[in-house]
Amino acid sequence: MTRTITPRVRILVLLFIAVTGALLAGAGPASAHAALTGSDPAQGVVAAKAPTQVSLTFSEKVALNDDSLRVLDPKGKPVQTGSPANVSGTTYAVRLKSGLADGTYTVTYQVVSADSHPVAGAYTFSVGAPSRTVVSGTGPVAGGGVVGGLYAFGRYVSYAGFIVLAGGAAFVLACWRRGAGVRPLQRLVVGGWIALTAATLWLLLLRGAYTGSGKFADVFDLELLGQVLQTKTGAALVSRLLLLAAAALFVAVLFGAYTRRDEGEEKRDLTFGLAVGGVVVAAGLATSWAMAEHASTGLQPGIAMPVDVVHLLAVAAWLGGLTALLTALYRAPAETPVEAAAVQRFSRVAFGSVLALVVTGVYQSWRQLGSWSAFTETRYGQLLLVKIGLVAVLVGIAAVSRRWTGRLTDPAVRTGRTEKAQARKEQVAASKAPGGKGTGAGPRDTGRAAQLARQRAAADAAREKRLRDGDPNRFGLRRSVLAEAGVALVLLAVTTALTQTEPGRTEQEAKAATSTSAGSGTSAASGALTLDMPFDTGGTDGKGVVSIDLDPARVGGNEMHVYVQRPNGRAFDVPEVKVSFTQEAKKIGPLPVNPDHITTGHWSASGVQIPMAGDWKIAVTVRTSDIDQVTVSKNAQIG
Repeated sequence: MTRTITPRVRILVLLFIAVTGALLAGAGPASAHAALTGSDPAQGVVAAKAPTQVSLTFSEKVALNDDSLRVLDPKGKPVQTGSPANVSGTTYAVRLKSGLADGTYTVTYQVVSADSHPVAGAYTFSVGAPSRTVVSGTGPVAGGGVVGGLYAFGRYVSYAGFIVLAGGAAFVLACWRRGAGVRPLQRLVVGGWIALTAATLWLLLLRGAYTGSGKFADVFDLELLGQVLQTKTGAALVSRLLLLAAAALFVAVLFGAYTRRDEGEEKRDLTFGLAVGGVVVAAGLATSWAMAEHASTGLQPGIAMPVDVVHLLAVAAWLGGLTALLTALYRAPAETPVEAAAVQRFSRVAFGSVLALVVTGVYQSWRQLGSWSAFTETRYGQLLLVKIGLVAVLVGIAAVSRRWTGRLTDPAVRTGRTEKAQARKEQVAASKAPGGKGTGAGPRDTGRAAQLARQRAAADAAREKRLRDGDPNRFGLRRSVLAEAGVALVLLAVTTALTQTEPGRTEQEAKAATSTSAGSGTSAASGALTLDMPFDTGGTDGKGVVSIDLDPARVGGNEMHVYVQRPNGRAFDVPEVKVSFTQEAKKIGPLPVNPDHITTGHWSASGVQIPMAGDWKIAVTVRTSDIDQVTVSKNAQIG
């Protein structure tokens, strides 16, 4: 077995390295999971007069409803009029009421990106002069709460159901056709169909609340359901339900007419027909995910969607087949144990699936990350590293399973096992031989004879099962396959989380866009100065970006705003922020400033005095917990 596996492993590793290097070396721009890249008025701006509208620019087209963009005055009352509209490209605007009073206004947004995921956030701007505001938090929490958790669970069940349905059926047709008549395998595949169907209906009902209000009471809102059916995700879920109707017919034939056919040309024709039909239905089901999620938007969607379909089919063939094999090894009746040849055929199918997963996975990783740094600097990259590690563990356990498979199919081992089985069968036959008694039994002994026959049949079945389970090679294969299945469950959970996580490439692009707009320096209109400083206090949840807005950045009194954001761009409400100004050349300072907390992630101070022009060091101390804090600084020309 070692001489057979080693060259394949070498080819796989070399292919992985070559394709990874080539793809990451040529990374280009892309997007998925919409990110806010610009706004007018901009975050933190103090406008001299009230604007007539608020416009937001995203990294990709988004879907909106009447409440997607809201503008709240300092008392928390909405001041927008009408519905938000697309004004150009990826820019969306909402009109404002006339005669807005001075003060700080909060803009909240909740939209759905082109890859079906909800995106939400908030920021503030001021008219005339900043003020206190009663608005708290960062606006709607898209995809969160109870509804978000239920939706995530539904996605997990839908993936698991598809894997069991498609992979279990493939195992029967490609590896162990006798398994079509095995009741535990039938229940497994039918259970996969039921799980996928129920989860799809559940996701369809939850979708409106998940992307909108987040309230569980809206799950059964028929008007909201009608709106969902008009979206790309709604169409994908409905298509999945229609394909599941075809899948039900496939399962009925596989476990009905197919099991009753005798071996011959007619059964071979039916096998071919089921194989073609099964591949078409499985590919269609996989496409229902590809057409509505990450693969459908961003870089190279025409390539990404077919690659995503192949990736899902390979996962189903490997992990679903693994689940079917485990069921066969543990639950198949003693009279129809899974043959060693079937295990060996699945081993080949699994190896081919791993090759497909490596190639498609490398492409998907490049497309969603775009750079090596995204592996460690983004949540998507970190989850992807966990997934890669789990796949490596799974491949290692699979190698152990292949060794046990090799021993099962080894002629010497198989011959010894057959001889033992034959000897045991002869003993059983001898114990059943008639002893001359009972041939003259009367009607009174009929019930007793039937009971003895049932007991003898049960004892024979138990003896056969002990014979099967007593095989050390089969027992070793069972344990290794069970370990594979355990790792596969965790791998499926991580994969589900990945599909709901903002791709690393988009997260980094959003950071770059925010830094560019925040670090643009002096504004021609107001003379304001903006500095952007990343920080890391070293504790749990200690990373973020602090931005300082100083207006008009001249000698004398200045208006200062401090904004603290998480790495994903959302407002970060840390316990304490302090600022100081130092001009080291003149040995002035540090001049401390303690800004007032305005709203989530926003602090402000008025009348900040800069005594003279020059190069000033602006230091910000950020505390994220009772013991975790850090001071970051930048130099800026003031006056």
